Amino acid sequence: MATNPGLFTEWPWKKLGNFKYLLLAPWVAHGVYLAATKGWKAADLGYIAIFPLLLLRMLHNQVWITVSRLQNARSRRQIVDRGIEFEQVDRERNWDDQILLSGILLYLGAMYLPGGQHLPLWRADGAVLIALLHAGPVELIYYLFHRALHHHFLYTRYHSHHHASIVTEPITSVIHPFAELVAYELLFGIPLIVCTLNGTASILAFEIYVIYIDFMNNMGHCNFELVPNWLFKWFPPLKYLMYTPSFHSLHHTQFRTNYSLFMPFYDYIYNTMDKSSDTLYEKSLKGKEETVDVVHLTHLTSLHSIYHMRPGFAEYASRPYASRWYVRMMWPMSWLSMVLTWTYGSSFTVERTVMKKLKMQSWAIPRYNFHYGFTWEKEAINSLVEKAICEADKQGAKVVSLGLFNQAHNLNGNGKLYLQKYPKLGVRLVDGTSLAAAVVMNSVPQGTDQVVLAGNISKVARAVAAALCRKNIKVVMTNKQDYHFLKPNMAEDAAENLLFSKTTTAKVWLIGEGLDASEQFKAQKGTQFIPYSQFPPRMARKDTCTYSLTPAMAVPKTLQNVHSCENWLPRRVMSAWRIAGMVHALEGWNEHECGDIVLDMEKVWSGALVHGFRPVAQV
Repeated sequence: MATNPGLFTEWPWKKLGNFKYLLLAPWVAHGVYLAATKGWKAADLGYIAIFPLLLLRMLHNQVWITVSRLQNARSRRQIVDRGIEFEQVDRERNWDDQILLSGILLYLGAMYLPGGQHLPLWRADGAVLIALLHAGPVELIYYLFHRALHHHFLYTRYHSHHHASIVTEPITSVIHPFAELVAYELLFGIPLIVCTLNGTASILAFEIYVIYIDFMNNMGHCNFELVPNWLFKWFPPLKYLMYTPSFHSLHHTQFRTNYSLFMPFYDYIYNTMDKSSDTLYEKSLKGKEETVDVVHLTHLTSLHSIYHMRPGFAEYASRPYASRWYVRMMWPMSWLSMVLTWTYGSSFTVERTVMKKLKMQSWAIPRYNFHYGFTWEKEAINSLVEKAICEADKQGAKVVSLGLFNQAHNLNGNGKLYLQKYPKLGVRLVDGTSLAAAVVMNSVPQGTDQVVLAGNISKVARAVAAALCRKNIKVVMTNKQDYHFLKPNMAEDAAENLLFSKTTTAKVWLIGEGLDASEQFKAQKGTQFIPYSQFPPRMARKDTCTYSLTPAMAVPKTLQNVHSCENWLPRRVMSAWRIAGMVHALEGWNEHECGDIVLDMEKVWSGALVHGFRPVAQV
């Protein structure tokens, strides 16, 4: 929202939410009807082609979002080395409004503008005219209008909304108040209207021009430099005809320079070009060496989870993971992406965060949950994890934390396999057991004297059970096999507090994976279910029972560039396994925590609190 919103700031279909797409339904249905009744030869192809063009533009923008976020996660050629937060993602979530508006205007022009019907597929003279009109009046009017928008009166009422994003993403380019974007649409419509009225319009010329505008807009706001230097050496005047991402980035950081649309020559003419433009371009193009202190190794979960990763759908990734109808509709693309990631030979960087002087990245192993259940995939997955650990070690990382199934006991013995293979490994391996167990321990209500431990017995479950028994809290197990497995591993002074019983009155249940709904219904009404597993349990009880989050903590404000949710967790909440790696590096601890090793839970918990991590309220 602008600082002091002016007239027609709000989009007229804002209250419609996702139903706004129905505004196009009459024209789309009409186009389908024409094609079905008149055939492709007799139907107006220009009219019918509008909807596919809108879909192409949405796909084009999404590709830019994904590429930009992948590039900036590595940060090598990043221009503005600062993070973005959830507020910016929320502000930019309706980037498709501009496509919807242009679609409505294109349909109206195709129906009512003289000469806008039954356009030919291609006319070279019309394409040349569009190029000349863009380079002449469109660029000049935009430059003058843009300078006017930076006058205090218009800036506070309209343009400040766009400039709220200091660090830009491709879609920042179209984030404007409604009135401002209408003005841009009318401006960009000048070449199209003139060509239509003089009879030189064509379908491909129109579509190429619209895609050109999208391409240049996205490129200028992508926040990484990609225009090669040889282009300007090969054709020096090109610097006046095409801007670069670093050129426009200066406009967002300096505000009073580099006003041009796509062609900087008006900035040269009116002496508004930022003097550091060439220096920043060379610096950004050269890039910088990547440094990382902490690497968190995660992996894809469900088939549609690839859209929830930070390089996926920006707005979708900014909320806790949940299945959505529009994501389920994309199942063919989901399967294709699964095959592509499965054939990809190494981990890829999906996220970059900074806390104090600590630089952290999340790397994803290109495998999904179900892959970890296949025996024949075990060797390949271990090879991928091992390769990622060695790469992190090569880059000088201090800690690698193993997330989700990357630390599974039946896969690599909670990371022990890698230490056996690389006993002189410089990077510390952390499976996060101590902090996860500490989170579970501190979730148990004060005054509790008895808990139930149910579900598959993991390393975290063993640590929690041992700690509770040492505190003289009775731990009741309902599975005899698990009880006999755990009992011999308990210290003598605590073993008497580990009990087996088919029935219990305890109202605190510590639950892990493998606990089915029928087991949950054995709990008393009002029971608090506290997971100790990596993945959330199925919430079978809909009565007075409550379910806590999987072990996680709220992150401090000093942790920056957090604008996506970690799987099913709320905003600015991260899993204990991931935070454990951060605390390990912040504290400078030199030991590993993997295999059978569990660090002192009190020490790790206190370390997390000292650095600003806080317990999460019950959901």
